[in-house]
Amino acid sequence: MAKNSPSSSLIPPQPIPEGAEVFTERVRGLMDGRPKDDATVALAFEGLDAMFDRIAAGLYTLASMLVGEGEDSVRLVETAVATTDASAACDPVEGRKICRGVLCAAAIELLAQRDPASLAAPRTVTPPSSCIEEDDLDAAGLSREELERMIAGPDRDRVRRWLAALPVDQRTVFVLRASAGFTGPETAALLAAHGGPAATGWTPEAVREAFRQALCSLASQLLQASVQSAGS
Repeated sequence: MAKNSPSSSLIPPQPIPEGAEVFTERVRGLMDGRPKDDATVALAFEGLDAMFDRIAAGLYTLASMLVGEGEDSVRLVETAVATTDASAACDPVEGRKICRGVLCAAAIELLAQRDPASLAAPRTVTPPSSCIEEDDLDAAGLSREELERMIAGPDRDRVRRWLAALPVDQRTVFVLRASAGFTGPETAALLAAHGGPAATGWTPEAVREAFRQALCSLASQLLQASVQSAGS
């Protein structure tokens, strides 16, 4: 497998929700400096509530994977929505990334408050003998779409239990890379900036190794589930 550059994402980008680009084009049309009547404005914002619900649901799923379900995740979504610059809506891809960045930064800070040592950067990065050589979802025999179905479908509880059982640093790295879609360098920067004094030493190499260890655990989990399914 060809090596990716250090700044490139090893995780394919998630598709933008259906209708988002059309909606942002309508909103962009309102920003041409010309007067608009109420009917024009209402038409441009038609469907906003439904789209906001989808965005909020996705943000809550991301937050709950990081810090658990409940009030903390709701507050993280509220923080992300309230502090994301509305002008980012003119570019749905960049707007989503900015919103996720705000949410993930706040989630990392919350995790560091719960346990300052939980996100400590590894002192050394020495790859152990691993069942997976590449830090890519494909290495675990799983595509992003399959992961999303597992998180939202009938296997949701089992996936949540697996995530909860991971060490906090591995779980955080896994969610930032596999679900939020951040690159290794972006993930390292988020951890170093928001994970507290013990996290300042995170590097892309350390993120790569933590992600690979999480993938190894996921591959083992999938294998066990396959064996159980075959035996039932």
